[in-house]
Amino acid sequence: MGRVDRLEAAEPLLRTARMELRPFTGHDEPLIVALDGDPEVMRYLTGGRPTPPQAVRERALPRLMRRYACLGGLPGFWAAREGEAFLGWFELRPVQDDSADTVELGYRLRRDAWGHGYATEGARALVELAFTGLGVQRITANTMTVNAGSRRVMEKSGLVYVRTYFGDWPERIDGSEHGEVEYEMTHDDWRLRRPE
Repeated sequence: MGRVDRLEAAEPLLRTARMELRPFTGHDEPLIVALDGDPEVMRYLTGGRPTPPQAVRERALPRLMRRYACLGGLPGFWAAREGEAFLGWFELRPVQDDSADTVELGYRLRRDAWGHGYATEGARALVELAFTGLGVQRITANTMTVNAGSRRVMEKSGLVYVRTYFGDWPERIDGSEHGEVEYEMTHDDWRLRRPE
């Protein structure tokens, strides 16, 4: 893999069977520029338009690096790697900045990481962390109705469909006429379904 594909060594905060998840740093800018520059990765977010490098530097990276006091100082976004290879990121971010009661689960992976189970593996690890270590009561996740791959990850991670809704988005992208879907899992649901 090339230089842009490598994730700087940093102390991981969470390990799964194959991945390490750690906070983002300022050195990760080229990785995010490459990730958000792939039209297929951005298909259900911007209609395939890449995020300009300046927008990554000024808006996206600071958002990815933010830590939350309500999560005990943990980040809301986690850089994922297998070995030295950057895979993408996972999100477990409070819906309200000062409360860990409800968090949003998300993921954005490089195209070459799709179809290998990384998204489900990372999402399940963050669900476990949310309910066992962070005091979270509800996890929510959203995607376009037509994004079947993302919906499968949500379902495999234990979240269930709640509703379809139509947001007031500034631009129409292919498939937006079918709306967005919300999935969720509550702490009580997780406890009931969790294997012993």
